[in-house]
Amino acid sequence: MTATSRGKSRRIDVAVPVRQPAPGVSMAGFRYDSGASADLTMIPYPQVTLLFDLSEQIVVHDPFGRSVTGELIVGLDAGAVRIAGAGAGDVLQIRMSPVVAVAMLRDSAIIGGTVTPLRELWGSRAAALTERLRATPSWDDRFAIAAEFLRSRANREFGVAPEIAYAWNRTVRTRGRLRVDDLAVETGWTRQRLWSRFRAHLGVSPKRACELVRFDHAAHLLAAGRPPAEVAAEAGYADQSHLHRRIRSIVDLTPTGVAGAPWLAIDDIAWPTS
Repeated sequence: MTATSRGKSRRIDVAVPVRQPAPGVSMAGFRYDSGASADLTMIPYPQVTLLFDLSEQIVVHDPFGRSVTGELIVGLDAGAVRIAGAGAGDVLQIRMSPVVAVAMLRDSAIIGGTVTPLRELWGSRAAALTERLRATPSWDDRFAIAAEFLRSRANREFGVAPEIAYAWNRTVRTRGRLRVDDLAVETGWTRQRLWSRFRAHLGVSPKRACELVRFDHAAHLLAAGRPPAEVAAEAGYADQSHLHRRIRSIVDLTPTGVAGAPWLAIDDIAWPTS
C-alpha cells in the first residue's frame, strides 16, 4: 500500500506492507522526490528503529553531533535525530518493540542507546543486506527480504522474562502514566529487581521508559493541533511548563517545534496502527 505526504520542502511517498512481518515489528518505505534538500527531525518513538539508506543520499546526525551513513540503529534514548540529504532517495525503516529487539540485537546498550551503525553489530551481513535491498526496486520485495533477514537473526535464547515483557507492554498501554512501585507489584517482583532486570535487558530504566512513552503520546497530540495546556493535562504532566521542560530535556525542542516536526506529519500514514 502506498500513500503520499507533501511537506514544506519536498514530497514523500510512503509504502507499507499489506501485512507486517511479525508482532512487535513493523516496516515502512519512504521515497523522497528530487526537490529541495531533506532536513527532517526524527522525533523519538518508544521502539527501536532500524534505518536503511537505499540511495546513499542520507546523513543522520545524532544529538551529540556525530554523523552516520548507510544502515543504522536508533535506540530508545536517542533523542531528536536529524536526517539530512539531497536529491531523490529511498529509506527503509523498521520499528521493533524493545522486547522483540532483545532477540534480534542481543545488546541492551544498543537497544536503550542513541545511534549505532548496524555494521558494528552485524558486520558484513548488514552491508550485504543493504546492497540486496538497493538492488531490489519493489517495496514489497524489499519488505520480504528484510523480514526474512530479521527472522534469521532472531534467537529465542535471548528473550526477556515474562515479567519484563509485561512491564513494557503495561507501560505502553497506560501511555506511561503509572508508578514504578505499582508496576513492580503487578509483576510480583520487588522494585529493585524490576529496575535492575528491566534496565539490564532493555537498556533503560522503567521510569525512563514511562517518560519516553508519555512523551510520544504528548508529541502526537501536539502534532494533531491540540493546545499545549490540553496536552499537558491529557498526557499526565503537572502543567504546561512541566510539559515544556520535559520536552526540552528529551528533544531540545519547544512544544511548538514538536508540533511542526515533519516526521510526525507522515507518522499516521507510515504507521497506521501505532
